[in-house]
Amino acid sequence: MATAADPSDSRGFRDALGRFATGVTIVTTLDGAGRPVGLTANSFNSVSLDPPMVLWSLARRSLNLPVFLEAGHFAVNVLAADQRALSDRFARPAGDRFAGVDWEAGTAGVPVLPGTVASFECATDSSIEGGDHVIFLGRVARFRHADREPLIYHAGRYGTPAARG
Repeated sequence: MATAADPSDSRGFRDALGRFATGVTIVTTLDGAGRPVGLTANSFNSVSLDPPMVLWSLARRSLNLPVFLEAGHFAVNVLAADQRALSDRFARPAGDRFAGVDWEAGTAGVPVLPGTVASFECATDSSIEGGDHVIFLGRVARFRHADREPLIYHAGRYGTPAARG
């Protein structure tokens, strides 16, 4: 049975949000010196078909926030089920997350990862303050997709789709 809770219960709120299964992405861009930057995010969603737009959000406390705020482009790489190690790598603090990682230059040179379920290369349309996060809206300049099994995150664990209807 579900229980109601006060929104000020941040742990309970986080647990409730975790019940929504999401895909796992790595969002990438280039810093001011042209070096690749990326991080794991599951806060990705479609916004509009006309024009094609997507959004994702980043915590204000992220050390990568200034890079994404300055960047004019980003790519959202939707990970496949066999890319969990890549998700883990980009979720942890590291000096160079791209060391030894294959990628190709997409729109405006942003890194696009091979073997993903989908990727969306975007021009940054705007960023919006949203509580303890910043929401990035992007106009999709190019996308690609493949018929692969996605990596899913639910209730604090990775998974894959169990059944199809």
